Amino acid sequence: MLSLYSTAMTAKLPSLYLSPINPRFSIISLEKKSFPMTGSRNLCTTIVHASRSEVDHQTSRFQGHEEESLSLMRSVLGSMERVYLKRNPTAKAILDLVKSVDDADRICYDHLAFRTFGLKGHGIDSMASFFLDYGYKQQGELRFPAKKLKALWFSPPSGLPHEDAATGGGVNGPLPRIFISELLVDQLSPQAQEIIEKYIGTSGSGYKHATLASALGSLTWKKPLFSDFQQLAKESEYAAWTLVNGYALNHVTISTHRLKTHLTNIKALNLFLQENGFRLNSEGGVLKVSPDGLLLQSSTVADSISFKFSDGFTESVPCSYIEFAERLVLPQYKNLRAEELKEFHRRDGFEVGNADKIFESTSKEQLTRRTG
Repeated sequence: MLSLYSTAMTAKLPSLYLSPINPRFSIISLEKKSFPMTGSRNLCTTIVHASRSEVDHQTSRFQGHEEESLSLMRSVLGSMERVYLKRNPTAKAILDLVKSVDDADRICYDHLAFRTFGLKGHGIDSMASFFLDYGYKQQGELRFPAKKLKALWFSPPSGLPHEDAATGGGVNGPLPRIFISELLVDQLSPQAQEIIEKYIGTSGSGYKHATLASALGSLTWKKPLFSDFQQLAKESEYAAWTLVNGYALNHVTISTHRLKTHLTNIKALNLFLQENGFRLNSEGGVLKVSPDGLLLQSSTVADSISFKFSDGFTESVPCSYIEFAERLVLPQYKNLRAEELKEFHRRDGFEVGNADKIFESTSKEQLTRRTG
């Protein structure tokens, strides 16, 4: 909003400009300019119109920077997605199948998830910094004491087409939430801590390049020994998974309520996938439901990949999986018509009980059930 300051002798008009410090963020500074009072209203009107024109011009420039920045971020997410789909044929097959019966351009992601080691800078912050730089906002924290994990989730930046304005799908659609978890390494046994510290030591400052490692599908630490993988798996399957997968996408999540066919109902989607031969994570039941009944989730069992360890062993290890989430309309908006509903009218956030069971998608028990 423009303000006009005046005194008996002087009218002072704030002039707005965008700071060049970081074009991704709307930093507005005020520079007061003085103009002699002439007694003419036309002068003030001309000044206000000119200033508004300047703001419109600067706003246009700012939006251009936003679009360029958003394009770069989507390119990075696209690289992560390509690595994920190449390594996880089940995810690709399901996306292709759903696209064949729904709108191929509008399969949207509810969230993307990553796993980390909470040690020497390699935890949540190592991945979160990239998203925070692009305007994501930290939201709630979740704790999983039995698994010795904590997680944070991040909401997409405001003022960008992350919701209903985006017309594409996947990473080119509405910007997804981000869910990042970390293993509380200091709560593990001394032996497990020693193993993890050994590999983190070879990473050095590799945590600064977590996003790059994820986009390339590379580890920031040296390739592990099979014996170390086995030892960690006995105590923490999460630790073993992270040791061989690093910062790779742990899963992407299809936003079912944004689909256009009957598959918008997650129960119908689960049945459709099972009828087509896909096995779903059965921990706590195929459908995971939050206590308020408004967040419904399910997931596949993780794919397995062949991994060559540094001691020459080549073994099958769990990779990633694909998740599905339906966010129901909040009670206060239940009377809105379907065409009026936006994402903010629906249940947001995550639920510990649901997430705890979704984590099991990479467990040995679930992988064994898949082939059993």
